[in-house]
Amino acid sequence: MGDPTPGLDLAAFRAWYDAQRPGEIGGDLSGAVIAGGRSNLTYQVTDGTSWWIVRRPPLAHVQATAHDMGREYTAMSALVPTPVPVPVTYALCQDPDVIGAPFYVMERVEGTAYRSSEQLAALGPERTAAIATEMVDVLATLHSVDPAAVGLEEFGRSAGFLERQVRRWGKQLEGSRTTDRPQAEELHRRLTARVPEDDSTWVGIVHGDYRLDNLLTGADDHVKAVVDWEMATLGDVRTDLALLLVYDTLSSLPAAGLVSDVSSAPGYPSAEEHLARYAATRGRDLGDMGFHLALAYFKLAVILEGIHFRFLQGATVGEGFDQIGAGFDPLITKGLEALGED
Repeated sequence: MGDPTPGLDLAAFRAWYDAQRPGEIGGDLSGAVIAGGRSNLTYQVTDGTSWWIVRRPPLAHVQATAHDMGREYTAMSALVPTPVPVPVTYALCQDPDVIGAPFYVMERVEGTAYRSSEQLAALGPERTAAIATEMVDVLATLHSVDPAAVGLEEFGRSAGFLERQVRRWGKQLEGSRTTDRPQAEELHRRLTARVPEDDSTWVGIVHGDYRLDNLLTGADDHVKAVVDWEMATLGDVRTDLALLLVYDTLSSLPAAGLVSDVSSAPGYPSAEEHLARYAATRGRDLGDMGFHLALAYFKLAVILEGIHFRFLQGATVGEGFDQIGAGFDPLITKGLEALGED
């Protein structure tokens, strides 16, 4: 059998954690990687009585600005007292010498990360609609939180956010390119030329990777926790909504199922219904979402390229990575369509 916790030395972890929270761990530790993650590694660890969740970056090909454990930990810690459901955080380790990379520890929340249409189909259309609608409501709740009220006023620079996003994801592509990508370069050029002016009325806490399988949903169909905050920042919150809609388009692309195909489940709301629900909950018009959608397509394509790059290096953990690169070109094409003619 292989190592059930690759990248997490349980003895080293225990020695460090015992110093942070003495007496919390009882018996011997065991653990396993939680399947489903395509980026950071998530482990569940237990002493036979209590449980902990540990998060660390991938085993290889960690680019600058990516996989920031401190960012995840800070965002969730700040949001604990708000209506946004997040796990309680326990400890953060910024010292890479402990297990080979920074990591943090949080509570284990009981819930399901719905990743497939089959999972939702088993619930029926009414429950599926209710779960997806609450997903949008929770996003609107997050975007309504005043960053300064929870100590996150310095969490990011909102001025120039969209321009930096375009620049950042262009650099991320350069750092993980597996072949020539001329269409992607064209989309990046058009995005660069069309960055909208800042709109301070849309500034808030951005999750950065908001979708159904980054939520833990309870047996009562209510969201128990929003997880995977590695790309959280302050900026134009419409980027979260756009990325959610882009994830939903995957079910109709050749890349169906590579990340998520939940939107094809009976009862799952359409993009128009999502937009209407969010606008009604926030009480404001969203305006033209073309640029935001194009940026989201580009971002998701680059994320898939990064995962594909790690797969080719043999640095991914788990199964299902061999076809991840197939999602790139369809996403770039959709991004060019969303942006329209140059």
